[in-house]
Parts: sequence; C-alpha cells; structure tokens
Amino acid sequence: MLKNIFNFKMRVHMRGKYKFLLLALLIAFASCSFTSKVDAGDGDKDKLLVRLITYLLDQGHFAPQDINDEFSVRVYDDYINQLDPFKRYFYESDIKEFETYKNELDDQLKAYELSFFDMTHKRLIDRISESKEVFDKILNKPFDYTKDEAFNSDYDELDYPKSKRDMKERWRKQLKFSTIANYDEAIENNNIMVEQDDNVALKSEKELEAEARETTRKSLEELYTYMEERQRKDWFGVYINAVVSEFDPHTFYFKPEDKDRFDRDMSGKYEGIGARLQRKLDIISISELISGGPAWRQNKLEPGDQILKVTQENEDEGVNIIGMRLEDAVKFILGEKGTIVTLTVKKVDGTVQDVSIVRDEVVLEETYAKSSTVMKDGKKYGLINLPSFYDNFDTSNRISCSIDVKREIEALKKEDIEGVILDLRDNRGGSLGAVVDMAGLFIKEGPIVQVKSTAEPKRILKDTDKSIVWDGPLVLMVNELSASASEILAAAMQDYKRAVVIGSEQTFGKGTVQRVVDLNRMVRNNSNGDLGAIKFTTDKYYRIDGGSTQLKGVKSDIIVPDRYKYIGIGERTQDNPLSWDKIDSADYNLWENYYDYDIAIEKSKTRIANNEQLKLIDENAKWINDIRENETFSLNYDAYKKRLEQNEEQAKRFQKLSDYKTDLTFYSLPYELKLVENDSTLKEKRKRWHVSLSKDVYIEEALNVLNDLKLSYSIKSNVAKMKN
Repeated sequence: MLKNIFNFKMRVHMRGKYKFLLLALLIAFASCSFTSKVDAGDGDKDKLLVRLITYLLDQGHFAPQDINDEFSVRVYDDYINQLDPFKRYFYESDIKEFETYKNELDDQLKAYELSFFDMTHKRLIDRISESKEVFDKILNKPFDYTKDEAFNSDYDELDYPKSKRDMKERWRKQLKFSTIANYDEAIENNNIMVEQDDNVALKSEKELEAEARETTRKSLEELYTYMEERQRKDWFGVYINAVVSEFDPHTFYFKPEDKDRFDRDMSGKYEGIGARLQRKLDIISISELISGGPAWRQNKLEPGDQILKVTQENEDEGVNIIGMRLEDAVKFILGEKGTIVTLTVKKVDGTVQDVSIVRDEVVLEETYAKSSTVMKDGKKYGLINLPSFYDNFDTSNRISCSIDVKREIEALKKEDIEGVILDLRDNRGGSLGAVVDMAGLFIKEGPIVQVKSTAEPKRILKDTDKSIVWDGPLVLMVNELSASASEILAAAMQDYKRAVVIGSEQTFGKGTVQRVVDLNRMVRNNSNGDLGAIKFTTDKYYRIDGGSTQLKGVKSDIIVPDRYKYIGIGERTQDNPLSWDKIDSADYNLWENYYDYDIAIEKSKTRIANNEQLKLIDENAKWINDIRENETFSLNYDAYKKRLEQNEEQAKRFQKLSDYKTDLTFYSLPYELKLVENDSTLKEKRKRWHVSLSKDVYIEEALNVLNDLKLSYSIKSNVAKMKN
C-alpha cells in the first residue's frame, strides 16, 4: 500500500543526490556482475534471485545482517511457521527432518543452494493433498456439541502431530471450532426467519448441524482451490520473504505480480473497497479507511475490525482468511468496480457482522489537508486535519501538503482564530521534504530532522525560511498510527517547545526509510523473465535532540486513553524491528514565547483523570484486549453460547461511547462553502467530518489545552509588560 511502501521520499539535497548516486553506482556495478545466461527454469531463476537479493541487502541495507547460524535459525523458524501456522499439515517426523537444515540455511544462501526450499515445498504440497482426505472424512460425521471439551488457539504452544491419529484429532478440533460459529449462526438465522415468515419451519438441531458442517466444507474447498492454484514461484516468494524480513519488518521482496500492484498503487488509483489492511499473528485487520472510498462512504467498518471471511458476489460461502498471508487475502478483497464483496468481520467491540460493499475506484490522492473553525469559551480556533505528508515534486504543478496547510492557516487567520490544532492521528507519513517545509511554517529557522545511513555521515535537514506563518498557540494531535513524517514533525515541535503534543502514550515508532529497487535493472541479458523488486531500509531518522524515533516513537506531553491502548500497535509489536539509539544533538534554540506549557499540561491531566467518557474508553480498551487475549474456547455449544451472550451483555456497557456528543459546532471556511455548492460528494464528506468532530472527546480536550495556552500567554505577557 502506498503509504506503507513509500513512507518517505527523500528531499533532494546535494548530499542526498550523492547518496542516490552511490546507490545507482551499486546497481550499475551489479548489472555488470550479474550477467544472466541461464534458461528460464524455476531453479535457475530462484538461484539468481537469491544471489541478487543477498548481494543488494549486504551492500545497501542500513543494518546488514551477519548471515550465520543464528540468522539461519531465525529464518527457519519464521519460514516453517508461515508454511503451517496451524500445525495441521506437517508431522513431527517432517519437522525433525527439516531441522537438520536449521543451522545450514546461511550456508545454502551463500552457495545459492535451494535443497531446503525444494524439500519443504514438495512436502507441503504432499501434506496439503493428504489433508483434504482428512478434513473430508471428519466433516462427513456430525459434531457432538454436548461434549465438554475445549479448543486452544495458541498454536505456538501446540506440538506437531506425531501420527495420523494425532493429525486427525488436530483437524477435528479445529474444524469443530470453525463449525460451532456456523452452527450458532444457522440457529439464529432460522429463528429469525421463523419469526418473520409463517411459512418457514423450525429446523431440527440435526439439520442445522449438518448445514453448519457444509458451510465449513465449502469454505475449506474455496481455500484449497486457491492453494492449488499457487505456483512454485508463489511459495518461493514466501521463503525469500522469510529471509529478507530478518533484516527488518519493512524489507520485502515483491514477486512480479506484486511489483505490478505496487506500480498500480504508485499511480494513485485502484479498484476495491478503499481500506488498508495489516496482519498481526494470524489475524488480518483494517488499519485505515481511505477517505472517499467505498468502505468510507458506507461507514460500517473502522480501524481495528478483524476480517474473518471474504465472500464474493453470487457465492453462498466465503473464504476463511484467518492465517492467510496479507498479500493473498488482499487478492480476495480487491475486484472490479461495481462488484460486491462481503466481509465477515469481528468488530472492535467484539461483535461479528457481515458487511457487504460495492467495489469502486479508489483514489489515494483524496486524502488532502482540510480545515474547520470552532468556537470555545467565546474564542474561535482553527483545526487542520492532515491525513498524509504528500508531495508530487512537480515544479510546474506542485501539489504539497506544506503548501496546502499554509493556505489553510492563511484562510483561518482571516477568520481571527486564536489557536491551531494540527490533527496527525492516523497519518502514516509521506515526504520528508514536505515535513521539513511544514515545520518551517511554525518556527523562524533551524534544524528539523537528522538523517543517518551506514555509508555516510549524518545529514541535518533544516528550515532556512525565516518567515513564520503561524506564531500562536499550537497543539498537535497524534495516536499510535501516527508514523514516520508525522513523528518527525511532532518530535521537532516538541524539541523546540513550539507545541503541545496530545494523544496516545507514544506514536507508531517507525524511524526508517525504504527504497524500492527493480531487480531486472541488475541483470544484463536476462532470459529468466521478470524478477520482481525488493524494498529495503537504507536510512534512519533522528530527532534534533539526537534521539531516534525508531521503536519509541514520540511520547505525548499529554496522554489520553484510546481504544487501541492495550491491543498493541506499532513498530515495537512487529518482528525484527531495528533498535532505538541516539546520536549527537543538532544545534538549535528553544522557541521564545509566553506560553506556560507546564500549567496547560497539568490542567489537562486533571481534566482527563476526571473525564467519565475517557474512563469508559479506557475500560472498553481493557475489555477488548481481554477478549482478544483469551485463547481457549469451549466446544460445548451451551457453554459457547453462554460466553457469547456474556460478551454481548458486557458490550452494552460501552454503547454510550458512540452516543457521546460535545456542545461544539464546526464550520467550513468561506472558500470551501463555495466549492460544496457544486460538489455533493465534498459536501457529504465535510458534513460527516463535522459530525464526527462534534462527537470527538479528544478534539474537545485539545481545544481545552489551546484555551489554557491562550490564557497563560495573556497572563505572562501582561506580567512582562508591567516589568518593562
């Protein structure tokens, strides 16, 4: 996805050009070295890929890894886990055979040897084929839901089956667990239909149980059809990514078709539902809704919702995507404009719903800066929402968030605002040049961020424009999804003591930059076909005080409870993140002003501690985390149903969270009011945005902080005048 793939685009400075030249020379040298005269056989192509990728990562990655026995063990563990996350294909005997290679993968990589991959790939295909017969026999017999037994979904704690009997039992419990949900749904649907239609008869438990098993069977058959269509190159991509992900979570190999998808995303348009996804453990969830997209317009999905199943138009049963790789699951969700896809989702509040969405063209560039005014205690304030740090670098037709935010501030100043909130929540980053320019809108001049790579000394990127667009009270809003460029801006404003940062305990913690290299450029006379591309980490960012934003992110001055607090989001929850470190501080001077940040922060903390809505949000976050962490489920239907009803009853406690409303009213700026007269879509976007702002307790508190800053400024400036 665009923002996840290119979280930063390097600002073009002379030293930046020098680094780019070094990379270009590296690729040019590689092009001379990797002359391909092999045929198009998969084996030769795969060996060439290993050779190219290991060379490029060794020479160009920010933190090259020692490819040794320790590295080999990590690759082995990750790869086997990806092949069989539910431990329902491989036997203990398979694993013992595989483990003879556990300390040898480093040697195989260096020798471009693929015997381990070849063996595991063939064994997996065989075991998948065998498992079809296993699950088919199990689903031919009814499940006994009166029996007291439990299912443990903590697969890491499970041993691999020792025998066919163990394997059958593994499948039986997993299938019974999958089917009990279908059984409950069949009962509920039948009861509803009986109530609504006198001609519908109440089905027996036996009939409903059979329907539930058939639903499970169809879902599995869909999954197996998909797996059987996967070619060797698809499985080899899994192996390669098990290798490269050991460098860091943002280093990734794109197969040719994945590279095509990347190029499509770079064009800014695609057809789908307009949601960005993330995978944690076996669960794929929604991380962001794209403004203006189908899912956004429908307004039934939200970040944190877990996708359990995907059903295509005109199909009765969907595909269970739990445990599926993210890129594979995306293929089921994307589709032609006008077609319908139904997602079975587990909502953030724990309920399960089917959400049908009509696919449409999704335009990524719709997420531009927007602003609003709002009254608070007789004073007018401005709010600017910035979804990303965009910049097209086109000198003839420049589109940049820094230009847009400057325009919004100028328009807000004409409305006589007394403070500005810059909302960076869910902002995943973007252009580094844009964030440097953006910071310059609020300070006179000085360093904004430090950049370091392994190949050259650190660079300090500075704002050199002495003009200031806004010198009044400033509050930055962040959350755990604020990443990369967002963290750089928040860190700079915090280090200068130019603004108060309010939000989650910390931001995402991504302090690195990646480049994408087309591997085809590295080979002359290539007869192997498209080799794909690799994205890898080349640089690391540091605050002007010297601390990295990597892992630790930016700590908020004012911490506000949010619903993601206990779930765990961010760089620190990913595998193999680069470490936090510190370099020398840049030379900078604190912002001179009369704002008493300490008093404003203490007042806010007191209000937050006594805010009933925020207390309820924190309780809800704890409850959600407790539900997600529970990994043992009863396979007795009465006990299973009782637990569902208890969860639903507890969920009612938090219903009033969505009913919360402030007494604030938000208004579009005059220039935008003229635009919405002829644009119904824009009118609906702004209407929905203003409604959501009026129900946002975090915005309410940010305005309180602005108000306190304004008051402290007036008091301190008056004292200063009296002294003079």
